[in-house]
Amino acid sequence: QVQLVESGGDLVQPGGSLRLSCAASGVHISIYLMGWYRQAPGKQRELVAAFTSRSTTIYADSVKGRFTISRDNAKNTVYLQMNSLKPEDTAVYYCNGYPSPRASWGQGTQVTVSS
Repeated sequence: QVQLVESGGDLVQPGGSLRLSCAASGVHISIYLMGWYRQAPGKQRELVAAFTSRSTTIYADSVKGRFTISRDNAKNTVYLQMNSLKPEDTAVYYCNGYPSPRASWGQGTQVTVSS
């Protein structure tokens, strides 16, 4: 059974940085294209960043130049480095397959950007 566990969320001030982690079990992340998604209160879940191949990535316009997706195959983990955080980045962040989910959605990790 594929399981994805997100971590690294926190309360951070505007302009701050966080690195989110997504640890996979039951499957090796090299098999799938992976992405990070987020859902803010009252809004639909949206794609933030994803691998479109082993070496190419895409980003939502709202995070381009600030967020970076990466992965460590040896650790079976996908990361999201988030810099220059803004209040509008506040959301629960999830990882899953791209373009389609490959596992049940986990609990996600809460990111709150506030002064």
